[in-house]
Amino acid sequence: MKQFPGGVWPVMVTPFTESNEVDYRGLGELVEWYIERGVSGLFAVCQSSEMFTLSRNEREKIASFVHQQAKDRVPVIASGHVSDDLNEQLKDILGMVDQGVDAVILITNRLAKISESDDVWQSHLEWLLKRIPEKTPLGFYECPLPYKRTISPDLLKWCADTGRFYFLKDTSCDVDRIGAKLKAVRGTRLKIYNANAATLLESLKLGVSGYSGIMANFHPELYAWLLNNWHKYPEMVEEKLRSFLASHH
Repeated sequence: MKQFPGGVWPVMVTPFTESNEVDYRGLGELVEWYIERGVSGLFAVCQSSEMFTLSRNEREKIASFVHQQAKDRVPVIASGHVSDDLNEQLKDILGMVDQGVDAVILITNRLAKISESDDVWQSHLEWLLKRIPEKTPLGFYECPLPYKRTISPDLLKWCADTGRFYFLKDTSCDVDRIGAKLKAVRGTRLKIYNANAATLLESLKLGVSGYSGIMANFHPELYAWLLNNWHKYPEMVEEKLRSFLASHH
């Protein structure tokens, strides 16, 4: 599989009807709205999508719908990896694999409790990797709920060296840490996407592949422009666009 494109990857919201059902008509219109504004991919079924409150069936149906709606235009990735028990996590993951999305994203805080070490985290991931089809592209999301667990550069290198991971939504908000992660995954297929608007420009200079943050739900076209032009118009970006984005993140 070829690598995912750099650019803007919105963390999609889920529209609901007044009767609290998923509004698929609205969801289809939302997919079109994102694509018309120049996004490079879509992250369906994430925290912004209310994944922790959706049923497994709802999560799978949303992912399948978004994938079909966006087909052949932009790649679609999805998570729904929300369960506590490892066996239930495997069901979350395999159910999402069956929806045909372009990658299944693992939630970093699901792989170990807040009090558990990186060794425990890695052993749980190894257990899952043995049971997930090898051809399935995978990624990570450092979701802040129920607690934020960022991946260390050394652990990320181990993950990248497996050859199975393509995507990391980094939520560290720390340019130095992002730089260390970029160095750790250099030469692998894993790409890093910053979730933080305030540090985006500095991280682009270091080599991140794109932006995957909540503000892309409001003005994705501005982030698309930034990612396409930050190196062409440095004065405009430094003085105008960056200050606007940072003040609205």
